Amino acid sequence: MTSRLPKLVAFDLDYTLWPLWIDTHADPPLSRVGDTVNEVRDGYGQKISFYRHVPEILHRLREAGVTIAACSRTHASDLAREALNLLLVPPPAGHKGEKPTPAAQFFDQKEIYPGSKLRHFRQLHKKTNLPYSEMLFFDDEHRNREVESLGVTFCLVPSGVDDRTFERGLAEWRKRHPVEVAEDAAGD
Repeated sequence: MTSRLPKLVAFDLDYTLWPLWIDTHADPPLSRVGDTVNEVRDGYGQKISFYRHVPEILHRLREAGVTIAACSRTHASDLAREALNLLLVPPPAGHKGEKPTPAAQFFDQKEIYPGSKLRHFRQLHKKTNLPYSEMLFFDDEHRNREVESLGVTFCLVPSGVDDRTFERGLAEWRKRHPVEVAEDAAGD
């Protein structure tokens, strides 16, 4: 039996995909040395990189055809987008000959601006026409659980996304949504 996946998986950035607050721990300009994978440096040499399991998780979602979104309330939207453009994700395991991919190319949707995550998810719903019930969100802040009021499944990330946390989020989403729905009960 194949386990169903949500149609959209969203990730916060700070302390969810990378171990810093982009708006307080990183200063422009950002740069990457050649084709160095999963490492960008800020103007003071501070390293910005994804947590260890993030690249394989992104590859897994992409291969499954899941829409991937970045949802961040950072006040440094441009810097966050630049980091995603510069960070190179290594090829998936077993594909050594392939070139790395800019992280930004994995994210079909980017809601990166200050404000409530409710606003981010309303925009995702509007842009993708996907039901909230088909969305799973990983974030390190309890307050962002508010998205559950829309029908989004929320998974708290205590110390960065890793395989165990990712699987825990999928298991919770599957428990809540064992069958696909065409639209949310509210119809919005």
